[in-house]
Amino acid sequence: ITENSGSYMYDGAEHTASGYEVTNISNDLYKTGDFTFSGNDKVTGTDAGTYDMELKSSDFTNNSKNFSNVEFVIVDGTLTISKRPVTLTSADDEKVYDRTALTNSTITVDGDGFVVGEGASYDVTGSQTEVGSSDNMFSYTLNEGTNDGNCIIEKVYGTLTILKPSKVQVTITEHGAVKTYNNEEYVVTGYDFATSNDLYTLSDFKFLGDSVVSGTNVGNYPMELTAEDFENLNKNFEVEFNVVHNSLVINPLDVLVEISGNSLKVPYDKNEHEVSGYQWSANSNLYTIEDFEFVGDSALAETNVGVYPMGLESGEFTNLDNNFKVTFSVVEDGTLTILAPSKVQVT
Repeated sequence: ITENSGSYMYDGAEHTASGYEVTNISNDLYKTGDFTFSGNDKVTGTDAGTYDMELKSSDFTNNSKNFSNVEFVIVDGTLTISKRPVTLTSADDEKVYDRTALTNSTITVDGDGFVVGEGASYDVTGSQTEVGSSDNMFSYTLNEGTNDGNCIIEKVYGTLTILKPSKVQVTITEHGAVKTYNNEEYVVTGYDFATSNDLYTLSDFKFLGDSVVSGTNVGNYPMELTAEDFENLNKNFEVEFNVVHNSLVINPLDVLVEISGNSLKVPYDKNEHEVSGYQWSANSNLYTIEDFEFVGDSALAETNVGVYPMGLESGEFTNLDNNFKVTFSVVEDGTLTILAPSKVQVT
């Protein structure tokens, strides 16, 4: 006696295997009508598993008086309900780095899926903030009335990917200044920062150089920063540093020097008289007599009555200090005046 079998996939419904077959009788004279069945040849099941019909030889009674030695041999059959394959897959997603976390809570149910009325809730914990990839991890909790013994659940993690942005162009503009000489030290420090991507900030790079330039005398003092003075600290960005150069420029101080020649008036006395030198003044007390030289001749020597000009010219004065831009102006020429005596009465 071979029990009938049945094979199903779990679908939430009750399934049945019933009946049996007489698959072999060792004596052809013995027929199926020679015995009766008084047992239960039906087995039912809903959940995944293997259910035996469990027929016994005592369930069969020989009714033929022509055969006194009949043995009923039971070959087991089963009702098999296989587990339902369910694949739970979290989503793939990607975006360009923006300092915020990338998440995606979508879960796709594949395979044969849950039967109607059954299912699960999901806690998706996958998150990616930095450039790179990671699993979109999640856990699940089966709904009430859903038995994990009825399913073969496979979890498949999607991938969360943060892409690197386009290369960031960082422009470093050195601070500069234009000053006028005042015999004091000027100092310029620092630089301005601009970027092609607003997400890239000052905290994302390190400055390794020296952004200080100073000077006292007239001249051009460059800061001379280089791209190598800057180190990118945020590996989520590919960065190119570009330096716009600037300088401390100290221009000469404009100075007006006014020259007045010395003068002398004397009466004629047949003797030679002399006058020489000049007086000068500047509109800045920084400018001193050591800062220029006179290359002309300011000396006069005469005997006879007359007015004799010294003949001072501005071109005879030369500035010696490049910290000044000097204009020399002769505002009054020096003179030697020999006056005629009072009328002489000769008797």
